[in-house]
Amino acid sequence: MNDALTLIQDAYGCFGRGDIPALLALTTPDVAWEFHGDRGAGYTGRVVGHAQLAEWFGEVARLDDIQSFEPREFLAGPGHVTVIGHERTIARATGRVFETPWVHVWRVRDGRIAGFTGLFDTQAAAQARQ
Repeated sequence: MNDALTLIQDAYGCFGRGDIPALLALTTPDVAWEFHGDRGAGYTGRVVGHAQLAEWFGEVARLDDIQSFEPREFLAGPGHVTVIGHERTIARATGRVFETPWVHVWRVRDGRIAGFTGLFDTQAAAQARQ
């Protein structure tokens, strides 16, 4: 997979199907994954490598029931893809819904995902978790 855009679209497809092992297979062994979210989310922060990333996805599933997850705009450049999207999520602890736009920046190296930085509306998520 040398086409960064196709690679990232495939990653979203894996996530949408809930196929985290397939998504992990698209990443480098030293993948650096960072998410900027509300402090109430156990998945806010940085993880490195497949084992930590698998735990990260488990934490997302434990805390959030994602109802709608829509990558809407893909902006590709050499070695990176930026995606603008939107999600509707239920915070499992409270049952409250939050909707938020998000931005994901993907870094690609040798046909694999080497890095990810994501962020969303931290205030909307924090209010849903209270």
